[in-house]
Amino acid sequence: MSGHNKWSTIKRKKGATDAKRSKLFSRIIKEITVAVKVGGADEDGNPRLRLAISNAKGASMPKDTMQRAINKGKDKDAANFLELTYEGYLAHGIAVFVECTTDNQQRTVANVRSIFNKFSGNLGTNGSLSFIFDRKGIFNIPKGELDNDDFELEMIDAGAEDIELNEDIYTVTTSMEDFGNMMKKLEELSIEPENAELQRIPKETITLNTEDALKIMKVIDLFEEDDDVQNVFHTLEITDELMERL
Repeated sequence: MSGHNKWSTIKRKKGATDAKRSKLFSRIIKEITVAVKVGGADEDGNPRLRLAISNAKGASMPKDTMQRAINKGKDKDAANFLELTYEGYLAHGIAVFVECTTDNQQRTVANVRSIFNKFSGNLGTNGSLSFIFDRKGIFNIPKGELDNDDFELEMIDAGAEDIELNEDIYTVTTSMEDFGNMMKKLEELSIEPENAELQRIPKETITLNTEDALKIMKVIDLFEEDDDVQNVFHTLEITDELMERL
């Protein structure tokens, strides 16, 4: 299993706890709200909203919670969210890319900078890590009753670059350009992904001893626990030993 798919598996397991589930819901609610503000409340005419609602269903979010998020996006007097990114390095040269959605930029940058500084990291300028990560579409799809051979052929036809099966969940990777094609293919096949999103996948990863890697993962957790943070991507290699310890 490739490093980023291992991390995807870890995040799914961590998301099962109540605290992490609350954070996941908060993240999806923000995405629904922003999607409505940007493209309107018509799900059919707003692909971003359609994707956010699909992810909400995959996370078993109650319908009334989804509707409140949609209504908040339609409210002209509601706070506007900014989508921001922060890039930097942690110890041992581990690159970190943090995606945020916030209604208070000063608070967000202060919190992100504080975590970098506290753990001997360096917050860089935007774009400084663009050469380190590729943007890829990542789809987590429950295997269910899917026929493996037929499913893989359909996924390849829609632009899949990689297909992995782990614990009854397919992880399908596409280029950023084929993300929309894959969503359309899944809709045609009436397959609802557990989660679908664009992720920043490192071109190369750094392997550390397990103790140092665990320290880095604790910092990653601190970023993810911030209410303004939507996603955190990094270049730490997720080894089998690290998987077991996590």
